[in-house]
Amino acid sequence: MLTIITYAFGIMYTPGPVNLLGVHSGINGKVSEHIGFFIGIAGAMFILFVTLGFLGNTFINPKFIPYMSLLGCCYIVYIAWKVMTAKVSINSSSGEGKVLSIWDGLFMQLLNPKGLLATLPIATIQFPAENIQGSAIVIWSIGLSILAFGAPFSYSMIGLLIGKKLNKPIYFKVFNIFMSVLLVSVAINIGYEYVYLKLI
Repeated sequence: MLTIITYAFGIMYTPGPVNLLGVHSGINGKVSEHIGFFIGIAGAMFILFVTLGFLGNTFINPKFIPYMSLLGCCYIVYIAWKVMTAKVSINSSSGEGKVLSIWDGLFMQLLNPKGLLATLPIATIQFPAENIQGSAIVIWSIGLSILAFGAPFSYSMIGLLIGKKLNKPIYFKVFNIFMSVLLVSVAINIGYEYVYLKLI
């Protein structure tokens, strides 16, 4: 179960459009004004986790889990590579007057491919593999949604505390490398636990 949390943390807390908007709100001193936006993001992740969780539990045959896990491992390594090689730039001069609402967060995350890609391996592979079903899917979805709220909120707080120094992409590059290593370690863990041990 630690694998689920580690993967979710690794994928949710890497710099992406939502988290960079969090940084932007912090740099501009608008953390409290964007709480609704962060709640909207968490709401979208809850919807994705619950929907995919129940679909995964209904349609995923347990004997296919090792093969789906292998695909999931490959995908996680691919994401880690994309994160490590990503170029990050922050434009702190754009959108200073715009306060993002709960609906902005909800729709942005529902339409954000990273949101779907973050929830898919957890809901369709890791939930069934850990026998998380029924009301447990809802409980886990709530917990993971709280984690999703924390991602842009923490970036916003970092932006508020460090301010203009975050305009240097090197800080995000170091963070990307750290998150990439974390994601690869999750892929290895899933590969060993759900592929190697199940098939050998």
